[in-house]
Amino acid sequence: MTFMDLCRADDLSPPATPPGSSVSSSSPSPTLLTRPPQRLRQNYPDQSFADMLIQPSALFSGCELDHLQQVKAAFQQMDSQQKQYFLFEILNCCDTQQLNFVSSYIAPRLKIDFLKELPIEISLYILSFIDDPKTLARASRVSTFWNSLLKDETTWKTLCHKHHYRRRNSTINGTSLLGPPARRLDFSYREYFKRKYNIEAAWENGGKVSTFLDSLDPGLVTSLQFDDDIIVAGCDNHKIEVFDARSGTKLRTMEGHEGGVWALQFFGSGEPGDHRILASGGCDRNVRVWDLDTGRLLHVMRGHTSTVRCLKLRDKNTAVTGSRDNTLRVWDIERGVQKFVLLGHQASVRCLEIHGNLAVSGSYDSTARIWDLDTGRCRHVLSGHYSQIYSIAFDGEKVITGSLDTSIRVWSAETGQCIATLHGHTSLVGQLQLSGHTLVSGGSDGCLRVWDLDSLECVHRISAHDNSVTCLQFDDRRIISGGNDGRTKLWDIKTGRLIRHLTHPAKTVWRLQFTDTKAVIVMQRRRSTNPDESRSAMELHNFDLLAEDPSVVTADEDVEMA
Repeated sequence: MTFMDLCRADDLSPPATPPGSSVSSSSPSPTLLTRPPQRLRQNYPDQSFADMLIQPSALFSGCELDHLQQVKAAFQQMDSQQKQYFLFEILNCCDTQQLNFVSSYIAPRLKIDFLKELPIEISLYILSFIDDPKTLARASRVSTFWNSLLKDETTWKTLCHKHHYRRRNSTINGTSLLGPPARRLDFSYREYFKRKYNIEAAWENGGKVSTFLDSLDPGLVTSLQFDDDIIVAGCDNHKIEVFDARSGTKLRTMEGHEGGVWALQFFGSGEPGDHRILASGGCDRNVRVWDLDTGRLLHVMRGHTSTVRCLKLRDKNTAVTGSRDNTLRVWDIERGVQKFVLLGHQASVRCLEIHGNLAVSGSYDSTARIWDLDTGRCRHVLSGHYSQIYSIAFDGEKVITGSLDTSIRVWSAETGQCIATLHGHTSLVGQLQLSGHTLVSGGSDGCLRVWDLDSLECVHRISAHDNSVTCLQFDDRRIISGGNDGRTKLWDIKTGRLIRHLTHPAKTVWRLQFTDTKAVIVMQRRRSTNPDESRSAMELHNFDLLAEDPSVVTADEDVEMA
């Protein structure tokens, strides 16, 4: 159910709150005297009864009309108890039909729109306690006044706070996807909330899915990165494919590597003055630097003597690569020259991460190392694993390593000491992501585990796949995992509950990435005509179905809630 569906609820009436019987109808309460004239309860006339009194001469003779005026004048002179006794006697003289008429006439007069009777500030304060947008949507249809009241930005700003609807930092491949803060004069919290609510509903129920078959040449997709405009995939067929992130159309194929491309990363937004720079490495042992916006090759940097297995960019000037030749190398990609060779590992360098001026690397020699990128020196050697290290995560303070020995180790980046060893996986830990105090791990045992690094406890144990977990990513709401069983699954990170399957079953899922509003999944599928043959498939999921409306704030903009 989307936010717009909520606004189709049946019309409601304001609650009936009759005054106490002790209040005299001949003397208005002091509170009513202080209210603005437009808020008095005289807004509830009974039109049918008024129409009946237009021609009283048709019902009564002249003498009867004079008598009625005398009775009315006498009634107005009575005190409260006398009036009640008079009404008691009159009502006892009425039959059922007349009593029904009296009831239908006075019922609207006893209804009080309490929000309309209160000062605006108090009315808005009452509405601030409502957390459920469905309730607010139904309330907006009660009356014109309530509808105008619920257009106040304060209510929707409070609701954005309560639902944590702000731009989240989902770090992918060491690169933050956050853009600069939005500064829009026409910004509306109400429209922003509506859009975010629809995005969350699309994540739960399914957004717009575009599938592109055979858009990637046959072969393994080894690396993937995308932003709002482009998708970049590295393949073991020597090619780098670039697609439009909105339509999925192939923009260009970048060729030059003489072996499979095993690692890539780009930096920059593509905006004027901030062109995108792509660095890639692979089996030909070279590191190539490209202008991603034009596809032009800028530099070919040589030095490694074996396959470049991992690569990270610190910024648009510095890249770090790890190789099967046991070394890491730091490159000046602006000039296309090597800055440092980082020696120390005794086996292939399998993984690395960068934070600030520090890099961490994991190797098949069962150790991890912390490097200073400004000097090229090794600060710490992290020893403790009994087998090869396949995955690593780093936030500047903690280093997390996953190993073939089935364990995960937590290290202090400052001291190099092992803080904790996390057990639970029964096979190789090949996938790690760290954000804040939350760590998510995926193993060849098909399991996902969510860890709280403050307590060093496993929060969720999820049997996710029937085979190895090949890729995963999470943010503060969800986890997406892909496996060698060909399944891609969406999980609630707070409860560990399976929300839904994101794709139809495939042969295997190679890579996935997502932002607040989009997800890209690349996989291998069997051909329907010949199950023994496989084909590549890329799925582009769009959850921001209101994105075509330029008057609404996009969900990828950063919003100040203070």
